[in-house]
Amino acid sequence: MTLKTPLGSSHTAYEVHGPADAEPVILIHGLGLCRAMWEPFIDALAGPFRVIAHDLFGHGESGPAPEQPSLDLFARQVTGVMDAAGVDCAHIIGFSIGGMINRRLVMDHPHRCLSLVIMNSPHDRGDKGQEMVENRASKVAAEGKMATLPDALIRWFTPGFRAASPETLDQVRQWREETDDESYAGTAWVLAHGVRELKAPEPPINRPMLVMTGAGDTGSTPGMAAMIAAETGAAEQLIIPEHQHLGVMEQPALYTAPILNFLNRLSGKGS
Repeated sequence: MTLKTPLGSSHTAYEVHGPADAEPVILIHGLGLCRAMWEPFIDALAGPFRVIAHDLFGHGESGPAPEQPSLDLFARQVTGVMDAAGVDCAHIIGFSIGGMINRRLVMDHPHRCLSLVIMNSPHDRGDKGQEMVENRASKVAAEGKMATLPDALIRWFTPGFRAASPETLDQVRQWREETDDESYAGTAWVLAHGVRELKAPEPPINRPMLVMTGAGDTGSTPGMAAMIAAETGAAEQLIIPEHQHLGVMEQPALYTAPILNFLNRLSGKGS
C-alpha cells in the first residue's frame, strides 16, 4: 500500500511494513533508484521491525523536489515521513546518497535516530575523485540524466552479474528513466558536493553505526567507509568481498544478514 505525505508544494510516497509496535526502521535509497530496490530488505526486516521505505523527491512515486535539492531538504523529507507514520525515532538505513542523508539527519536531529546503517556511501574523495564526480554531475546537467548510465552500470555491477542478469540492469535503467529530470540533476549535484558538509562533524555523531561497502566499489570505497567509521567511536565496519556499488542488488543477503544482526543486538533481540 502506498501512502503519501505532503511537504511544501510536493509529496512523498512511502510504504509501511511489519508490526505497528515494533522498533521502526527507515530505508533511504540512492540516486536514480526508488524504494522498490528495498524489497529484499523489507522481506528480511519486517518481521522483527516496522519498516518504512519512501521515494526521494523526484524519484519513484514521489513528487518533484519542492526546492533546490540539498541534504537538508532530504533530511526534512525523512522527518516528514516519520511524522506522517507516527514515528518519533528510528534506525535509519541509507544507501549511497541515502547514507549521506542519514548522516545529515543525525547531525541535525540526533534525537530522532536510534542508529545508522551507512551502505556504499561516499566520504572524502580526494581532489581527483571529487573532480570526477563533479564532472559527472555537470554532464547530467548538460546532457540529461541518461548520459552517465552506461558507465555507471559497469561501475555498479560485477561483470558476471551484468552478463547473467540483464533484467536487473533493465530495471535500474527504467528507474532512472522514470526519475524527474530536474530533480535528478539537482540530486546528482548534492551527491557530488554534499560530502563537504559531512566530514568531521562537530560534535561527532554519537549513535551506534554500521558502515558497509563493497570491496570493489570505486565510488564509495573501503577507505571512505573506514574514514566514516573512524569519525564515530561507536561505529562498526564491514566490507563485502568482490562486490561493487550495487552489490546490494546482486546478493542482498550479504547485506541483510549483518544488518539484521546489528539491529537485533541493539534491540536486545540477539547477541
